[in-house]
Amino acid sequence: MTSSRASSGASSTATGTAAASGSAGSGSGLPGRRALGAGALAALGTVALSACGGGPDGRGPAPDRTGPAAAEPGGDRRMPDEAAPHELTYMSWPSRRVWKSYAHAVREDIARIARTIAEFEPVTLLADERDAKAARRACGSGVEILPVPVDDLWMRDTGPSFVLGPDGVAGVDLNFNGWGGKQEHARDSEVARRILSGLRVPRVRAPIVGEGGAIEVDGAGTLLATESSLVNDNRNPGKSRDDIERALKPLFGVTQVLWVDGVRGEDITDYHIDSLARFAEPGVVVMSTPAPTAPDDVWTKVYRQAREALSEAKDARGGSLDLVSLPEPTHIGRRGPDFLASYVNYYVANDAVIMPRFGDRKADSGAASIVRELYPGREVTQLPVNALGEGGGGIHCATQQLPKAP
Repeated sequence: MTSSRASSGASSTATGTAAASGSAGSGSGLPGRRALGAGALAALGTVALSACGGGPDGRGPAPDRTGPAAAEPGGDRRMPDEAAPHELTYMSWPSRRVWKSYAHAVREDIARIARTIAEFEPVTLLADERDAKAARRACGSGVEILPVPVDDLWMRDTGPSFVLGPDGVAGVDLNFNGWGGKQEHARDSEVARRILSGLRVPRVRAPIVGEGGAIEVDGAGTLLATESSLVNDNRNPGKSRDDIERALKPLFGVTQVLWVDGVRGEDITDYHIDSLARFAEPGVVVMSTPAPTAPDDVWTKVYRQAREALSEAKDARGGSLDLVSLPEPTHIGRRGPDFLASYVNYYVANDAVIMPRFGDRKADSGAASIVRELYPGREVTQLPVNALGEGGGGIHCATQQLPKAP
């Protein structure tokens, strides 16, 4: 999960109307990241993982063989880049407990994303048992609905980050803790474990705390991250950047970690990387680029620092990076202070790229053209995701790929 220029620095401001910038606590139009009350969470029960979570006969729950000792970090595992072939995409259904009166609007966005991705690869969407019927009705028969206890829709952060190794697929559980304890997500903290138990694949319990949106890999040995999100006492108290880097390398099979500063405390994620900079391929980084008219605020400064750092960086192969600008939209109408207007928060599916459309016709068209050049041979589909954006997230935040084992 990522956030807006108000909350993670990667979206634009709206011109002529309300600016998409402001303090993280100012409150957007939609409550996508509102904290859940402890009492409400305590009153919620859990249900057994069904469908892929069943035993050999499909009736009983599979034994949990995915405890901390099931798989150790390291070995020959590596995280493939997002453009590598997928087995399927995981998503999650937003609950009314979190989104309240805005649940219908954001569910429309999630269903639209799920249906679109399902045209290119299978989609499995997790939903509370009480919400499963509504999710099936909205998503249609092309999307598998899996009754699993969930709090919210941010599968990129709550689900496992999958890696490949000599024995096939494993899943890294980054010990999701509500973005450094900013929100209480008792159910979402179990999502990675439940998915991996259902798949019956090893669970690699990370020795650090983080989220999938905090990392970006090129599949060839390089990982990109912000210091503000991972080197932070709200997730990894007492750990230095070197400590975090030593953990990241064996977890994801990388030899080079490229850090940008980010910014702490301005948004719930402490500045995730996946709405600022993405690897289109090894050696090519596409960056969400503020408009020339954007204010010289903390987010513009964060962008400039990141671009300067990456322009001087070397990847795992020893080569310099080709930085590609993906200009942010400017004419997006009246949006809340947490609205995420970053085109780089796209999702690369099999034979396709699913990316946002914000209503700035010139910017939308230009962004799609750039992405088509970056991903030749893939169909580029743009979707309106206004409710999701008001919650401070985007398409990439709501998805997590299961790579296909070679």
